[in-house]
Amino acid sequence: MITRHEVTGRLSKVLVANGFAFLSGLTAADRSGGVREQTADILKQIDGYLAMAGTDKTRIAVANIWLKDIANFNEMNAAWEAWVDPAQPPARATVESRLAADNILVEIQVQALV
Repeated sequence: MITRHEVTGRLSKVLVANGFAFLSGLTAADRSGGVREQTADILKQIDGYLAMAGTDKTRIAVANIWLKDIANFNEMNAAWEAWVDPAQPPARATVESRLAADNILVEIQVQALV
């Protein structure tokens, strides 16, 4: 069985199947801040979407992070480390990438156990 949340014509923000919650790539709702602020905004969204799926950040298996500029790696990590449970961190990849708009500095996608 597959359950989808916040479905658009293009994607589901959250898809739950076979014991996993798959979140679409998320960008900051408020793009006026820097990398740290945008990351914190996204992580807050992730908390909400994981709750919608019946899970939480301690059950994240994999996180993928895209940065507009890898030079901002430490700034992103400051927000990430303030949020992630240090006893239960997920596997993670972070890469530099061209993102969909100039004011998008970070995009994050996670998969979690339900």
